Amino acid sequence: MAPGLRKVVLAVHLTSSLGWVGAVLAYIAMGATAATSHDPQTVRAAWIAMELAGWIVIVPLAVAALVTGLIISLGTSWGLFRHYWVLISLGLTLLATAILLLHMPSVSGTARIAREADPAQLMQLGGDLGHAIGGLVVLLAVTALNVFKPRGLTRYGWRKQQESRIPSTSRNLADNVPNPSTPHL
Repeated sequence: MAPGLRKVVLAVHLTSSLGWVGAVLAYIAMGATAATSHDPQTVRAAWIAMELAGWIVIVPLAVAALVTGLIISLGTSWGLFRHYWVLISLGLTLLATAILLLHMPSVSGTARIAREADPAQLMQLGGDLGHAIGGLVVLLAVTALNVFKPRGLTRYGWRKQQESRIPSTSRNLADNVPNPSTPHL
């Protein structure tokens, strides 16, 4: 990947990843408000805002972080399959995105109930904190992996590293044997 393009993709990746964390923190604040408020209109507003933040902010940021992370890993020397921390980060990001996409329809359902519910019903809705806090923990773990980059090559990564250490003239002796069927220019 060209250095300029790599920087653009990295900037988009960092922005979407950190934006995802920030949006989840805002979602947690709305969920905590919905769970603790004694004002029915505040609970209703919190659920409507949680649905909007989820679909309009959190889901697009999650998808952008996942896609740009794949592009960076495939387009740089880190590679997708060379280091365990990259594979673990990818797995956790895929898991978090999948759970988010599977959970958002229930958030929409609760927001629909909140729009139509009477005050007594609103006070029973709670705040949807479990998924959000779990997601935040996963996102912070991915952030830590990407910052600290713990050592550990996969078998594929170790093989690639060994191949790069062997001088190109001794990698494959068969490459040095002329092939009589190919013309020499």
